[in-house]
Amino acid sequence: MTKNTRPPSAHKTALNTTIDNAPRRTLLKAIGWTLVASPLVGLVGCGSESEESTNDSSNSNTDTGSGTDVTTPSDWASGGTASMTVNFPDTSLFTATAACALALTQSAVEGPCYFQVDNRDDISDAESGLPMQICFQVIDKDCNPLSGLEVEVWHCNIAGVYSGDTSGSADKSRFNSGYCTGNSSKALQSEWFRGTQVTDSEGRVNFKSCFPGWYSGRTIHVHFRIRNNNNDQLVSQLGFSESLTTEICTSHPEYSTRGQQDTSLSRDNIFGSNYSAFLFNTSQNDDGSLLAWRTLQLN
Repeated sequence: MTKNTRPPSAHKTALNTTIDNAPRRTLLKAIGWTLVASPLVGLVGCGSESEESTNDSSNSNTDTGSGTDVTTPSDWASGGTASMTVNFPDTSLFTATAACALALTQSAVEGPCYFQVDNRDDISDAESGLPMQICFQVIDKDCNPLSGLEVEVWHCNIAGVYSGDTSGSADKSRFNSGYCTGNSSKALQSEWFRGTQVTDSEGRVNFKSCFPGWYSGRTIHVHFRIRNNNNDQLVSQLGFSESLTTEICTSHPEYSTRGQQDTSLSRDNIFGSNYSAFLFNTSQNDDGSLLAWRTLQLN
């Protein structure tokens, strides 16, 4: 994989421009499912397929794959990853059932906002928002951890805007700059909320990020892809339970000015009626940051 050796762009003033999201809705409908990856790879679901379940303890050691979440109203941290003080959880977070009863689902579209960036664990580029840990464990069909795989993530900022500085990327041909950045000058000089990590001996990758914002026509989501020697193994997206997004978008001071997202999970045209198969498990860390995790199985 070609690496970007360019130093990251300097952090600039916060984006104040509201972009017109109407063209995004039109483009998403046009994209449809034409970019769906091979059905030989999928997401793990170890448990029920209900939309969500509530757990009273932080950092639950089960990976239901159905949006397990914990929220504590008004206790969420602010200010981006600089305010995060907890360490990443250990791999017991991903404990699956003894029989490794895994429910594989289809991949999802890459979308028009992808381009490749550097290996890094803090992908925020000093952007603000609710600090969030993203943790994945990649396993094979027999539930053995897979090491040495490249896992990329990308998502928008709290204003619903993707970064768009592709000058150091060797893989930018599919990036739709106008649609994804709204031609924001700050976004066009930034690489916020994009990054790559390589799975360790336990199949783990960890990212420091911030909870994404929303844009019209989509529920809040995070994109990811898994590669083995530059060959795609899985390209998909993950969302968050409706109760969590509602809580953050209506009460968190950095999100409440925009209000609740206009597209729910059940109305999202990418996840559709199968949305419960595409949810992070989440809980609140002791420092008020959000922990979002998921086991990913390659068949």
